[in-house]
Amino acid sequence: MAADGAVEAPSATSAWRAAGMRILRGILAVSGHLAGRRAPANNVHLALFSRALQILAQQEPVRLQKLSAPDSGIVEMRLERPEARNAIGREMLQGLRSAIEKVKADATANVVLLASSVPKVFCAGADLKALSIPTIAIVEGAAFGGGLELALSCDLRICGENATFSLPETGLAIIPGAGGTQRLPRIVGKSRAKELIFTGRRFDAVEAVTMGVVNYCVPAGEAYKRALELAQEINQKGPLAIRMAKKAINQGMEVDLSAGLAVEEECYEQVLHTQDRLEGLAAFAEKRKPVYTGK
Repeated sequence: MAADGAVEAPSATSAWRAAGMRILRGILAVSGHLAGRRAPANNVHLALFSRALQILAQQEPVRLQKLSAPDSGIVEMRLERPEARNAIGREMLQGLRSAIEKVKADATANVVLLASSVPKVFCAGADLKALSIPTIAIVEGAAFGGGLELALSCDLRICGENATFSLPETGLAIIPGAGGTQRLPRIVGKSRAKELIFTGRRFDAVEAVTMGVVNYCVPAGEAYKRALELAQEINQKGPLAIRMAKKAINQGMEVDLSAGLAVEEECYEQVLHTQDRLEGLAAFAEKRKPVYTGK
C-alpha cells in the first residue's frame, strides 16, 4: 500500500527481482565494492551498473488506486509500461491478473476505470471479463490488436476523438485470440466484424461510436472525465443490483430468450430480499438519497 492509498499490483515474480539483485551483486563484486575496495573506472561496468539500477527501479506496470469520498467504490486500474507502449508481456500479464484478483476480493469496489498512463497508447491486450462489477475502458490514442480486445472485454468504452482502433492480426497470419472474434460481432454485428477482422483496417473514433464499438466519443484528453462521470452515476446505485444486472445481461446474451428470462428471474430473486432494497424503498418514500451498503 503506497502512502497515497494506491494498491500496487506486482508486475514481476520474486525470481525476477532475485535475478536483478544477482546482477547488481555481480556488478558490485566485479567493481570491488563488496570487498571494500574500488575498482578502476570501466565504461562497461558502469553501463551494466546503470542498467541494473534501471531494472530494479522499474515501476509496476499495473497500479490500482481506490478513489476517496465521495467517489468511494470507484477503483482506477492504470496501465503504466511506457517502455513497451503497454504491450502485454510476462510482467504486464502478471500485474493484470494480480490487479483483477485484488478487485474481485474487494467487497467495497463497485466500478473499475481502466486507463493508460502512457500518452497516446491504451494497451496491447488482456481480459477483464472475470470481474462481476462494471468496467469502463478509457481509450486515448491507439488501441490495436489485444488493446482493442481488452477494451471490448469491458462493459463500457469511452474514447477521445484522437483514438484509433484495429484488429490487424490477419496481416500477421494469425487471428485475434483474446476474444476479438467473439466480442466484436456481438457488438457490431457479424458482417461488419468479419470486414474489420478480415481486412485488419484501422478505424477512427467517429466510426467507432457509429458502429457501437465505443459508447461515447469526446474531445481528446477528456475521456477520463466522461468515464468518471459515468462511474459516479453507477456508484450511486445499489451495488448488488448492478452486479446482478451485469450477470443477467451477460449470461442472458449467451442463451435463447426463454433461458435468458430464467437467468433474469434468478438474478431478480437474489436482490429481492436485501437490505439495500429496503433502503431504496425507504429513501424513495422519505424523498432522500439512499445509502447502500451492498447487503
